[in-house]
Amino acid sequence: MSNSSLSQHIKCGDLGATCFLLGVAVERDRPTRTLNVIETNANSSWTLERYSVSDCKPVQTPLPPKLPLSHSMAPQSQEDKDFMSKVPYLSAVGSLQYLAMMTHPDIAHSVAYLACLMPILFLHTGTLKHLFQYIKGTSDHKPTYCGDLAGSEPFITYTHASHGDCVDTGHSTAGFVTMMAGGAIGWYSKLQTIVELSTTEAEYKGAIEAGKEIAWMRNILSEFGYGAQQASTLKMDNQSAISVTQNPEHHVQMKHLDLCFYWLRDKVENGMICPDFIPTLEIIADCLTKSVPAPKVRFCREQMGVLA
Repeated sequence: MSNSSLSQHIKCGDLGATCFLLGVAVERDRPTRTLNVIETNANSSWTLERYSVSDCKPVQTPLPPKLPLSHSMAPQSQEDKDFMSKVPYLSAVGSLQYLAMMTHPDIAHSVAYLACLMPILFLHTGTLKHLFQYIKGTSDHKPTYCGDLAGSEPFITYTHASHGDCVDTGHSTAGFVTMMAGGAIGWYSKLQTIVELSTTEAEYKGAIEAGKEIAWMRNILSEFGYGAQQASTLKMDNQSAISVTQNPEHHVQMKHLDLCFYWLRDKVENGMICPDFIPTLEIIADCLTKSVPAPKVRFCREQMGVLA
């Protein structure tokens, strides 16, 4: 609906093209038909300066690969506890959460991982510094979107799960990213609330969260006048989990799940979601579930449209 049509029903004014929204600036490049989302409030440079790490040396990964942080690493001596009480851990992680939510999906898992350690205020101080060093090296990166939608689908969602990666609880980490116009428009990284008994179960439950995002995307696009004409693709790298969503006979190892977990199977059956296998090496959501090597971080970041 145009502004002139809308003004016939409600009182409104035409402020022109959006240039600032929810703390980020929107920058358009008309000749190349691209749009950049640039952080303004609590930006990378400001965050680095606030915690006196603006001169740190950049690194290529948000966290060291296969970093086994655990509650057992909590300070034991009173001297260590006194030292940790002076470290602005909560404040630093809180500042990074804004970046992870708004413009930096590549650090979403790292921030969520460190946030899980906040209740007892322990910190391997080099871990948080490592994340700051990564932000230092990618401070000029920003989400970029192109003017043309690739393929016949308006958006595609990738999901992945890392089974049993929590050292303390055995819980799995699940993540997804929704891609549209060449860039990430929605992402998620969270430790699952119950222990999964297999990789299939972890992947399946992660796919449910991605499926909820797909349902929301289809609803809002429909309200904008872009109703989906076909099933929305959900990219997964686990053939067994895909089989569970499509074939009721593949439920022998999943029959202990509560009925609410069969929501995804219903959406696949009625044609809303179409699970599709993709090799693990091509899963963009891999960096949202665990620490990965630098080449995979770079691949995921570029595929999510976070470019310099």
